[in-house]
Amino acid sequence: MSYPYQIKSAAQYQDAYKKSKEDPEGFWSEVAEGFYWRKKWDKVLDWNFSEPKTEWFKGAKLNITENCIDRHLEKMGDKPAIIWEPNNPEERTRVVTYNRLHKRVCQFAQVLKNNGVKKGDRVCIYMGMVPELAYAVLGCARIGAIHSVIFGGFSAQSIADRLYDANAEFIVTCDGAYRGNKDIPLKSVIDDALIGNRTVKKVIVYTRTRTPVSMIKGRDVWWEDEMEHAEHQVEQEGKVTFPAEEMDAEDPLFILYTSGSTGKPKGVVHSCAGYMVYTAYSFVNVFQYEPGDIHFCTADIGWITGHSYILYGPLAAGATTMMFEGIPTWPDAGRFWDIIDKYKVNILYTAPTAIRSLMGFGLGHVHGHKLDSLKVLGTVGEPINQEAWNWYDENIGKGKCPIVDTWWQTETGGILISNMAGITPAKATYATLPLPGVDPMLVDENGKEIEGNNVSGNLCIRHPWPSIIRTTYGDHERCRLNYFSAYPELYFTGDGAYRDEEGNYRITGRVDDVLNVSGHRLGTAEVENAINMHAGVVESAVVGYPHDIKGQGVYAYVIFEHVHGDENLTRQDILQTVTRVIGPIAKPDKIQFVPGLPKTRSGKIMRRILRKIAEGEMENLGDTSTLLDPGVVDEIKKGKL
Repeated sequence: MSYPYQIKSAAQYQDAYKKSKEDPEGFWSEVAEGFYWRKKWDKVLDWNFSEPKTEWFKGAKLNITENCIDRHLEKMGDKPAIIWEPNNPEERTRVVTYNRLHKRVCQFAQVLKNNGVKKGDRVCIYMGMVPELAYAVLGCARIGAIHSVIFGGFSAQSIADRLYDANAEFIVTCDGAYRGNKDIPLKSVIDDALIGNRTVKKVIVYTRTRTPVSMIKGRDVWWEDEMEHAEHQVEQEGKVTFPAEEMDAEDPLFILYTSGSTGKPKGVVHSCAGYMVYTAYSFVNVFQYEPGDIHFCTADIGWITGHSYILYGPLAAGATTMMFEGIPTWPDAGRFWDIIDKYKVNILYTAPTAIRSLMGFGLGHVHGHKLDSLKVLGTVGEPINQEAWNWYDENIGKGKCPIVDTWWQTETGGILISNMAGITPAKATYATLPLPGVDPMLVDENGKEIEGNNVSGNLCIRHPWPSIIRTTYGDHERCRLNYFSAYPELYFTGDGAYRDEEGNYRITGRVDDVLNVSGHRLGTAEVENAINMHAGVVESAVVGYPHDIKGQGVYAYVIFEHVHGDENLTRQDILQTVTRVIGPIAKPDKIQFVPGLPKTRSGKIMRRILRKIAEGEMENLGDTSTLLDPGVVDEIKKGKL
């Protein structure tokens, strides 16, 4: 399979970028010709950022699963679509060919239909990293149901909030999941999340860990029984058929919840056509994917990285994509390197947090591995520091593999700024240049464009790209306020950036109240709300601080009514509360008990001061004269952890 939209040289990149600026609609129309459409578009783009409204390939009809599966069957039916590596290296690997994927997705689409799911219904998916998760996601897309995948580390309360927000009526889960040496009881977490829920009609349960689970008559059904029944329905005369639902280009494909600067998570909505075109285009170009390559993205499908670069992007390109159930440090810190040698992986796409964590185990776990199949390395989730970049380059890529440092967000759907492997130059710690079709700019606090090079500012995007967020589910005004209100007629990313003398972008971090911990975004308000739910907490404030492994750690300042005896025990109680409310990923790394918080006379917490103290910067705290009680700052400085 060749990709008509693949850029193969620096000169071609320059030409494509120029065309995408001068004639964006012509540019994207050409890219979109590389896909299967039931009906072509009437208009390439209709947009208005002040509403905001973005419609790509208006009037087109398609089904994304026909592009990810059906169109590959004739020539590549026996080619591996998904290679699954289980948590336990002793367990049998599974190789899912495109033919097998087609059969299983059709079967599961029939299961959904049998259980009353229809086009437009929301289906919550809470599963471990097993191939059945891919079947569930693609099965939803095949019938036009909107999937909402929730990461397996979220608590029952977080799931309940998401079910309520999406008004979901169906859930697909597992009895449990394996993650390193842990068994995670997924079904029992779902049962807790469903206490008091009145909308969920069916829960489909896949057997993975054989953990005893409660099955409620009339509501809960076993995946295996349902699939067996559906197999006879979709197979006729040795042929598998389940017609894909015809979707409009702008029909929603999925909701993915991301942390916001308020306590309530927001459901980012992506649509069918634009998301499909952009994920395949960015996948092929950034990683310079060649047919036959094995692509290993180590993310979880519960995050956007897994949606775009384990499932939809690679499958739309007819690639072979890897799914790994476990963690990089179990049974030891050589697990990634074992997998790369075992399957002759060509592209490795992982997070700086994972790289820094593996660095900490020393090179003993890398030695003895060939890693000679690798052609491209990638990083995602947060900016990568120089030391980790060098270690990755020298010890994993052996100085021969370009590293693509990709910048993007849940809301962007796909990679916006990154070098293209071996085509455009890499620069350590820089995301480098935008992809053709992406038009970034830097602005000052007042929204005035900062031109030229060697400058810093807030990163905005001037023009829509096909996989831009369409709305936040059930609350379009929130979408406008979050992304399109700070600077009129621009998409505001929430990130700051520096542009060097060659026009390369370096992301300098969040400029809003959002933390980036191990590549996962957490709203400060969300974590504070969870801390404040603990019975003894009067008030709290959360900031980020530099962390050797995670990139950014969570530092919590807590006013506590009365610490009974052991401070550490009280800290453990607060951590337990946060775990119950959000999940373990949101646990603060440090909790400092304070007598008060630095507030202005109007009651606003001066996080800037708290951030500097957390970072160890005690002197240049700026003007504290406007504080209600400047003395509280000295008390906080004295108690710094």
